[in-house]
Amino acid sequence: MRLLFAGSPAAAVPSLEALLGSRHEVVAVLTRPDARVGRGRTLQPSAVGAVAQAHGLPVLTPPTLRDPEVVAQIADLRVDAAPVVAYGVLVPADLLDVPTHGWVNLHFSVLPAWRGAAPVQHALMAGDEVTGASTFRLETGLDTGPVYGTLTETVRPTDTSGDLLGRLSTAGAELLVRTLDALEDDVLEPVAQPLDGVSHAPKLTVEDARVRWSHPSHVVDRRIRGCTPAPGAWTTLPDGRRLGLGPVRPVPGVTDLRAGEVRVDKQDVLVGTGAGAVRLGDVTAPGKRAMPAADWARGARPEAGTLLGADAPASVAGQEQGR
Repeated sequence: MRLLFAGSPAAAVPSLEALLGSRHEVVAVLTRPDARVGRGRTLQPSAVGAVAQAHGLPVLTPPTLRDPEVVAQIADLRVDAAPVVAYGVLVPADLLDVPTHGWVNLHFSVLPAWRGAAPVQHALMAGDEVTGASTFRLETGLDTGPVYGTLTETVRPTDTSGDLLGRLSTAGAELLVRTLDALEDDVLEPVAQPLDGVSHAPKLTVEDARVRWSHPSHVVDRRIRGCTPAPGAWTTLPDGRRLGLGPVRPVPGVTDLRAGEVRVDKQDVLVGTGAGAVRLGDVTAPGKRAMPAADWARGARPEAGTLLGADAPASVAGQEQGR
């Protein structure tokens, strides 16, 4: 089949590379416009755009797909299907039926669970033991289209969202190729998503990544891993400055530390939570690179009774209550 591939971040690259090695023909790539990155604020293509350029593929980078000229340009490609992986731009209704087999989306959850922009992060924060990926046909609703195929993936106890997304992006690429093979062979029909089991995974904000030490240690652990590497978990120091937090390790038996209270031992830095404590891993102090928490503590010398995140609001997200 002739394909228009739509995708932007690194998680979409395995799918593009798998399709380039398949029996199908990728005739063009649709990706987000170049963005300014780094301290020099230089314009750079998306991860998918860079790979497409390296393969000599035509690259389309419109800021919106609602421009009639863009719609006509896509129609002129006369593609059989448009596989989509984390493209990041809404596909309008008048484009959905332009490819013969529509837009085939690879989503990193087992739908209808975790519809939205951050399914992997939300699955980790909710404590899911199993997640996966789905291929489905795009329609006007958010991740509501009928499903072609799924796969499952066990969530490991120390997984960060980066770890889990890495595995899903590789396995999902194979699922996407199999889906397109079956569509070309006319042996696959999508199945409507069930009405039960729907959950939502909106994009995480920086405030979502703020640790509430009043939560139990296992919830703190999940939130930090879910926000690693992005948007990056954090708390505040007593002076109000931010301290970045890498993955931690729960220490359930500690009961003599208040929520947010720091205890520095020879090799460990413990922080109390609403139930138990956590052992800090790497931290990023203001103006510094990430370093082991023990190294940070030797330099910062927090006093006994120091509280982290003392100015954090006490509210909790609904998905964390009772987990």
